[in-house]
Amino acid sequence: MIKIRLDIVRQDDPQSEPYLLHVMYESENDHATLAKALTDINSNPERRDCDGKGFEPVAWQESCHQRKCGACAMRINHVPSLACGARLSDYGDAVMVEPLKKFPIVKDLLVDRSILWENLKQIRAWLEEDVSVTEEMSDFAFKASGCLQCGCCLEVCPNFYAGGDFFGMAAMVPVARLLSELPKEKQVELRKEYRKHVYNGCGKSLACRKICPAGLPVDELLIASNAIAVWKRIYHF
Repeated sequence: MIKIRLDIVRQDDPQSEPYLLHVMYESENDHATLAKALTDINSNPERRDCDGKGFEPVAWQESCHQRKCGACAMRINHVPSLACGARLSDYGDAVMVEPLKKFPIVKDLLVDRSILWENLKQIRAWLEEDVSVTEEMSDFAFKASGCLQCGCCLEVCPNFYAGGDFFGMAAMVPVARLLSELPKEKQVELRKEYRKHVYNGCGKSLACRKICPAGLPVDELLIASNAIAVWKRIYHF
């Protein structure tokens, strides 16, 4: 049996002031997640806060509930995490729930992460023709394919801010995969963009290494992509 108080930071729109909603959540499921709690709370037409007052559904983003898509990224006890992977049994009697802070607020826990896609468009992080991964680079490409584009790595990065020239690990990982797949003669422009938007801005704090919900070996991928894009050689895992 789980009984926990959710302290949810709410904001009606980008111009309004944030405020706290305190709501009790109970479940007989010992493995209930924060995503499950938010879903249950919003679907209850008789929902009440801790003072017995009714409230409108909490705005947030969800999709797979299986830690596969990254849609439900938010700050949980001040740490960027996925709500679908946050078991409430790990948080005691109360948990603080906030939106990510590096992205423009839309409403409540919902933020605008379109900068992630705009950065990938600017760096041209896509293939324009069919390619095949060499056996030498297959392990590297496989590891780099796991990025969820959730933004948790950017939330803890001291060098990233929306609109800046440094695109962070959310851009590094997709580009790293491309660098592993493209033949050398096709890498020229991508290496140039990588140096400008990743290599030159990364302070190597690696705050992103422990926070990645997908568990990507960010440090290994960074070393390998730096070797290809900057030093023009293959890094062997």
